[in-house]
Amino acid sequence: MPKVAYLDNAASTKTDPKVVEAMLPYFNEKYGNASSLHSKGLEAKEALDRARKTIAKSINAKSEEIIFTSGGTESDNFAIKGIAFANKQMGNHIITTSIEHKAILNTCKWLETQGFETTMLPVDNEGFVSPEELEKAITDKTILLSVIHGNSEIGTIQDLQALGEVCKKHKVYFHTDACQSYTKAGIDVKKQNLDLVTINSHKIHGPKGVGALYVKQGVKITPLFHGGDHEFKLRAGTENIPGIVGFAEAVKLASKKDIERITKLRDKLIEGVLKIPGTRLNGPRGEKRLCNNTNFSFMGVEGESIGGYLNLKSICSSTGSACSEALLEPSKVLMAIGLTHEEANGSLRLTISKFTTEEEIEAVLKELPPIIKKLRRMSPIDKVVKHVLPKNN
Repeated sequence: MPKVAYLDNAASTKTDPKVVEAMLPYFNEKYGNASSLHSKGLEAKEALDRARKTIAKSINAKSEEIIFTSGGTESDNFAIKGIAFANKQMGNHIITTSIEHKAILNTCKWLETQGFETTMLPVDNEGFVSPEELEKAITDKTILLSVIHGNSEIGTIQDLQALGEVCKKHKVYFHTDACQSYTKAGIDVKKQNLDLVTINSHKIHGPKGVGALYVKQGVKITPLFHGGDHEFKLRAGTENIPGIVGFAEAVKLASKKDIERITKLRDKLIEGVLKIPGTRLNGPRGEKRLCNNTNFSFMGVEGESIGGYLNLKSICSSTGSACSEALLEPSKVLMAIGLTHEEANGSLRLTISKFTTEEEIEAVLKELPPIIKKLRRMSPIDKVVKHVLPKNN
C-alpha cells in the first residue's frame, strides 16, 4: 500500500516538480517588477508575455484577452460583477445554474442586494443544463449566463457550444468557470462562443494563488480592483511572475497521454467501487464526465464517516465539495440532481491526477468495502439498509 494515497485532486493537485523548477529563477534571479523599465523589469515582462501567449493559445484566444488574477474565485467575481456593473443600463438579469461553485452563487446572491435579479437553471439527473431551458429563461433584461464547464463534485461536462449558440442568438454574454476542466476537456473560445472563461493553476499541477480570466476583445467589463494600469488596465496590482510562469509551465506539461491514463484509472475505480452493494455513481459516465472525477453514494452511511476511516488508512478523499465539507450539510449539487438527503450525505468523491498510481486505486478498492460494511452495521438507519441490501453486507 502507498504511504499516502492522495485522491482529492479536485480540491488541489501536487505541484509538478518541473513547474517548481521553472518558477525558481523568478524568486532569486529574475525577480524584477514587470512594470519596471530596467533590465530586471524587462526580464520579468518577457516572462509574463510568454506565459500569457501560452495560456491564450491553449484556449484559442489572443494574448491580450488573458487577464492574470489570484485564482478562480477572483476571476469568477471579476467576470460576474464586472459584466453586471458595466452593462446595467442594458439589463439587470443574470442566469446561472444550481450546481455552480460558491464563487458564482455567492457573487450572484450579493448582486441581488444591489438590484440585480438571478435565475437558477435546473439540471437533469446527471447534472446537464438544457439549452431549451436556457432559451426559456432569457428575457429582454438578461445580460449574462454563467455555467460551470466541468462540475467539481460530479464531473459533468457541459455542452458549451450548444449553450453558447443560444447566448449568441440572444446577444447575452457567456461566462464559464473552467477551473476543473481546463486542460482536461476541450475549450475553444471561438467555437464555443465564449465571452469570459475562468481558469486557475492549482487544479492542473501549478502553484496556488494564480489564475486568469479570458475576456473577449470588445466585452464591456468593469475592473474589480482599481490602482495601477496592470493587465491592460483591467486588474490592478503587481503581477505574480513566479506563479504565472508556473501556471504556464503546467499548461505546457498537460498531455493527451496523461488524460488517457487518468481516464483508465477512473473507470477502474468506478467499476470496482460499484461492486459494493447499495452504491450508486453520481453524474454521467464516459466522455461526458471529467477524466479524473468519481463520486459515489453509499446507502446507510455518512460520507464524513467514510472519509474519516479512509484517512486512518492514509487515503485522502472528500465528501463532495471541498468548500462545503465543514458545514456538514447535504451537497447542493447532489440535491440538484435529485438525490435524497440520505443519499447526498452518504457521498464520497475520489479524484485522480497524472501522479495517481494503480497502487493507490487498488488500495481504495481493498480498504473501502470493509469500511462500508462496518459503518452499515453501526448505521442508525439500518431499517432502510436491511430492506435494500443483501443480508451478508
